[in-house]
Amino acid sequence: MSLLIKIFKWLFVLVLPFVVLIRGAIYFHADHGFGPWMSMISGVGVTIFLLTIYMTVVHGMFSSTLGGAKAFKRRGYVAAAMLIGFCIQGLFFMSSNNLKDPGLSKELRSLHPIVRMAVSIVIIIDGDLIVTDATRRSSDYERMGLPQNERSLHFPQKDGYAYAIDMRTKHRSSLRNFMLQNYFRLMGFKTLQHSGTAPHLHISLKRSKK
Repeated sequence: MSLLIKIFKWLFVLVLPFVVLIRGAIYFHADHGFGPWMSMISGVGVTIFLLTIYMTVVHGMFSSTLGGAKAFKRRGYVAAAMLIGFCIQGLFFMSSNNLKDPGLSKELRSLHPIVRMAVSIVIIIDGDLIVTDATRRSSDYERMGLPQNERSLHFPQKDGYAYAIDMRTKHRSSLRNFMLQNYFRLMGFKTLQHSGTAPHLHISLKRSKK
């Protein structure tokens, strides 16, 4: 039992920065009306502080001292460099292996950065995920033979970004789909199992309250 508790604690420590990054960005977006990139930057700022605390604790475990203000600042710079590099990769690069159609790479540029980052994080864990749809136009509904939904979050919103993305659930186990759906719920997104032209998971970011 004690081993399971230790494993849970370490998993919590490893997962917490990712949760803080995305949920922090959503908090600034949804509750304070920050713009897309300012929300993302604010989430990054909070996560940098958390990672700096992590480094300070680890340093204290091995040296029995936390160090002074200068040492704390240096760790902050290191944390910032690592996290910013990670976010640049996640926000601007996605393997074609994770896209149903290569043309989706252009659509992802019009997807809200918080959604992009959340998808990139889960792909690290589940590399077989396939994005089937992102930004849409009216003509896309005609092509798919579906009624047009003007309120769809796949359409660009006031800030110019689409707030929704679809991920394939067909040919995947129920457990993997369950974990995928609850990952996005944990991160603060709305999720819905859809059939449409094929079974998929619809993930959307809440609109800002302001």
